[in-house]
Amino acid sequence: MIKPLPTILIIPTGIACEQGGFAGDALPVARLLAAASGCLISHPNVLNGASLYWSDRRIHYVEGWALDAFARGYWRLSSCRAQRIGVLFDAAIEATLLLRHLQVLDAARATLGLDIGPVLVTNGPIGVSVCQGASGSSWGELEHPHRLLQAGEQLKAAGATAIAVVARFPDELDSSQLQAYRCGAGVDALAGAEALISHLLVRELGIPCAHAPALAPLAPINELDPRAAAEELGHTFLPCVLVGLSQAPNFQLATNPWQPDELAIEQVGAVVAPAGALGGETVLQALQRQIPVIAVESNKSLLQVSAAALGWGEADHETKNNVLHASSYSEAAGMVLALREGINPKSLHRPLAIASKPLAIASKP
Repeated sequence: MIKPLPTILIIPTGIACEQGGFAGDALPVARLLAAASGCLISHPNVLNGASLYWSDRRIHYVEGWALDAFARGYWRLSSCRAQRIGVLFDAAIEATLLLRHLQVLDAARATLGLDIGPVLVTNGPIGVSVCQGASGSSWGELEHPHRLLQAGEQLKAAGATAIAVVARFPDELDSSQLQAYRCGAGVDALAGAEALISHLLVRELGIPCAHAPALAPLAPINELDPRAAAEELGHTFLPCVLVGLSQAPNFQLATNPWQPDELAIEQVGAVVAPAGALGGETVLQALQRQIPVIAVESNKSLLQVSAAALGWGEADHETKNNVLHASSYSEAAGMVLALREGINPKSLHRPLAIASKPLAIASKP
């Protein structure tokens, strides 16, 4: 049996990716790459499907800031049999909506056997606002981030080893942006603010965290895009977060003594990302370490940060050689499998480049 080839799958949040720009619509991609690699590391934007989820021991659920810290070599990932999930609720969530979320916790305990608790409500609203940048990508702001951090610190002190956050997001039931998103043509307006919340907690607490927004239910529409359907199945997006966190890896400082169950960036064999979104820290760190980056052309987004735009051409031969272009995620999975088997993916394409001339032996001075 061939050894796994640890692979990172990145699909950035809030940039309207064709795959991964909606709730859980990149899960089929993650499952395929997990099978091809035997070990996949990805983040909640890829793996969260609202009321739907997919549990797979080969897939490691790692929040985005933590993924960057892992790629920098600052943290290693340590496997975990079961996390004790503390749940942090925003005080702005009204009583009926809060009850729906509390019932999710009961259901997860009774049906999935998850270890959940303690549960805490912030001492005041955290004040989430959502915004859209000039490019069309989403971002957000927190009016009272100290309330979020204070509650997170209390949960960690009370024994939580991972934290699920549920914040009250503004309802925009009649907005044209929301309707476009539901019909498959818009940007996830919540994604930027969600990332801000989880990044802050992970950075400050050093434990796995993920976020689920609390929103008023929407009236059903006939034109709903299949990629947006997972978000409309229930009253809450919390189930996928609880499942993802339940066995999420712990974070260990790379300066600590190495343990056999830990995974480090030096073991990663490939990074898969949209071809137009190659400017993130994990991709740049991978190229610096000469880890192959597979750029998927079919996953279009609002960004156009491609290899060409970054100047990775003939003048930068080493970087160019480490960027592999795949037309689709199916082709990317084939490349990962080739790398896992020790096959140069470029040998699978035709025509093959003519071998370069041998290097001249330097004469002695």
